[in-house]
Amino acid sequence: MSKKNPITISSWTLGDQCRFEDRVVAAKEAGYEGIGLRAETYVDALNEGLHDEDILAILEKHDMKVTEVEYIVQWCEEHRSKEQMCFHMCELFGVGHINCGLMENYSVEYTAQKLKELCRRAGKYIIGVEPMPYSGIPDLKKGWEVVKTAGCDNAMLILDTWHWVRADQPYDILTEEIAKKVISIQINDAYDRPYAKSILRDESMHDRLAPGTGAKDTAGFVKMIKDAGIDPKVIGVEVISDEILGRGLKEAAAFTYDNTKKVLEEAWPEMVEA
Repeated sequence: MSKKNPITISSWTLGDQCRFEDRVVAAKEAGYEGIGLRAETYVDALNEGLHDEDILAILEKHDMKVTEVEYIVQWCEEHRSKEQMCFHMCELFGVGHINCGLMENYSVEYTAQKLKELCRRAGKYIIGVEPMPYSGIPDLKKGWEVVKTAGCDNAMLILDTWHWVRADQPYDILTEEIAKKVISIQINDAYDRPYAKSILRDESMHDRLAPGTGAKDTAGFVKMIKDAGIDPKVIGVEVISDEILGRGLKEAAAFTYDNTKKVLEEAWPEMVEA
């Protein structure tokens, strides 16, 4: 696997009911190079009685790294959520970017101004804005307009297969200019038919599919990323699935990794060469 573009099991893929070391072991045994942590799963580790030095020792013990930090939300609001925790996690784990979403829907101009303020607070860390079809930034078009209008070097985009296909976006809209602002990707798959629009977020949070196992051409998404010249800091595998996780932690990690590897071998073999 690529040390430059670590294949990372995103936090939600292993849920929020496991102990920190169990998460690390399952990821390592499956073949992943990194794990993602949300602010909530980091706090869960602390609530186990672990301190930062214990968490780092567990990672070192299993030769693993935290390579993905998330999730700043509500950054257009007066009372902001989880920013300082995410900044601390980046410092602790040596991660350079933070995944961010925005459920609230505002104009491009207002959202861009608030993104600019967030980027200023983030300092050396990159803010990766993730478009989601049920959110205030529903697609690449608005995501790009917000990032471009903000005009910050550390304002970038994160692209996710599931969000891409559920926004009904074709692969030919990712221009060279936009591609330069993509910091990382998350891959997965989806059924042919989406849930109803009013409950689409339920599908996102409970019923995604492993890369290459659905109807939405994960390999095509990956080829789009490759052909656009994107060098993702992380290839996150975000498969939020009650059914897959219900098979157990180690099986969920192994199943998602094995299918990710198949997709990458087909679409971007350089990412999986030894």
